[in-house]
Amino acid sequence: MTNRLPLTDRDGEVRELSAEEFKRGKSFSQLPATMQAKLRALRGRGPQRSPTKIQTAVRYDSEVLQHFKKQGPGWQTRMNEALKKAIEEGIA
Repeated sequence: MTNRLPLTDRDGEVRELSAEEFKRGKSFSQLPATMQAKLRALRGRGPQRSPTKIQTAVRYDSEVLQHFKKQGPGWQTRMNEALKKAIEEGIA
């Protein structure tokens, strides 16, 4: 058996799979019945870790969105942190 790379990096991001790795893959129906049952039991999303976020619609100036989006993925989290910091500092 060859030494296989982990599917995810230390941040939990799934790496790009090679053609050879795709060839080794199996369809769901080819998995053992016990594994199929375990995977079926995982359906749906688990409970959200606290604090629970609330989805809402908000309008921002385009410059504000561009500032956070140009920094790449995670811009919503960074924007949330900036707003929390503004609240803590009494700016907002």
